[in-house]
Amino acid sequence: MKELLKKNVADLTKDLQDKEEALRAWRFALSGAKVKNVREGRSIRKDIARIKTAISAKSN
Repeated sequence: MKELLKKNVADLTKDLQDKEEALRAWRFALSGAKVKNVREGRSIRKDIARIKTAISAKSN
């Protein structure tokens, strides 16, 4: 979380888009039964939440 607070909003927004794309790709792979690590989605969602929290902290 500390490294997220050091980044600016533009970098955080780019990271957010990357994580959302990774989550979308993971969901498609999961539906095709190509995923071995089913817990990966949980960690991606947590990363997305952390990034959104950092963005809202920066904007206030």
